[in-house]
Amino acid sequence: MTRPITYFAVLACVSMMTLACSSKSDQQGIAHTENALPEVTDSVMQQVYEEIKTPFKYGLVKVPPSNDLKMDCPSIFREGDKWYMTYLIYGGRGYETWLAESDDLLHWEDKGKVMSFSDTTDWDMNQKAAYIALQDKTWGGSYALGKYDDKYWMSYFGGNTRGYEAGVLSIGMAYTDQDPTVAHEWKRLEKPVLTPTEEAAQWWDNSTMYKNSVILDEEEFTGHPFIMYYNARGDSINPARGAERIAMAVSDDMKNWKRYGKEPLINHHKGISGDAYIQQMGDLYVMFYFGAFWPDREDVFAFNRFAVSNNLIDWVDWEGEDLISPSEPYDDLFAHKSFVVKHDGVVYHYYCAVNQDEQRGIAVATSQDLGTSELDFLPLDAE
Repeated sequence: MTRPITYFAVLACVSMMTLACSSKSDQQGIAHTENALPEVTDSVMQQVYEEIKTPFKYGLVKVPPSNDLKMDCPSIFREGDKWYMTYLIYGGRGYETWLAESDDLLHWEDKGKVMSFSDTTDWDMNQKAAYIALQDKTWGGSYALGKYDDKYWMSYFGGNTRGYEAGVLSIGMAYTDQDPTVAHEWKRLEKPVLTPTEEAAQWWDNSTMYKNSVILDEEEFTGHPFIMYYNARGDSINPARGAERIAMAVSDDMKNWKRYGKEPLINHHKGISGDAYIQQMGDLYVMFYFGAFWPDREDVFAFNRFAVSNNLIDWVDWEGEDLISPSEPYDDLFAHKSFVVKHDGVVYHYYCAVNQDEQRGIAVATSQDLGTSELDFLPLDAE
């Protein structure tokens, strides 16, 4: 059986791959004639897994300062010799987005907020869950943030209802022309760019929308330079009871977005498939994402997986072992929501770790044994 491609065609198989002429068809009617993209066999998929696997759990790298706070959804980027992490904090009202700094990818210092609650009646006043955009997506590359229109960008989901991912959530865009390594409030477009209530909403996203990730596609496989991967809940019959799936939107200017294709990209029909994050491996692409509450996975609630593609549109799931799954006291309930980078030969797989007491922090697993983190969650009776 053959599958869409992956990085390992570059790492181990590039010399064996033969490119021939064919066409790439756009689901919306745009056709491109270029060299054919290489197929990836099961053996190549296995090689990809061997490249990206992180069997050594270092442990927690960030924990909430108090038990009434929860941390979530790390995103990592680099500027100069420093690494930076945006992440979410939930404290009862909704999500805000924060920034931290590191010298070594293991020890992190908070710098402050970059997207805060609004004391207004804005559509996103109580939820601002943001994720870096236009990052160098090259596996083992710079991981620097790119610019468009002389601005740095983040996509985010927002809403005006108080509570944990409560109410109807939509997707917005934020930007700054200042230094992204310095904590400051990013500006936001006045209105969301995708909503579950608009006329263009589809059966997979007509209930609510969640995490989103924006990349620059230099090849323009879709006919557009910018691609957004997002997960959303929807159901054509009962919007409140649908599964969560990964879908795709495209843009020419980072401000105006439209859904792409007639079906979700990743769909397990029940439970959650979400939080896509893309890395480019030569001519190949890997989507890191998480699954939760799948009907055939009653042994574990939430876990990290991956899929591969040769065109950023058609994706096939890895069918082997999880990249990350619950196993330790700090992640024995959920181990999910990937962000993966490779630096100096070491793969760092950041994820949201949730224990049986539903304490929620950020952990990392690595491809080499780097020791053990000294961090732990606060005792539940701690003040």
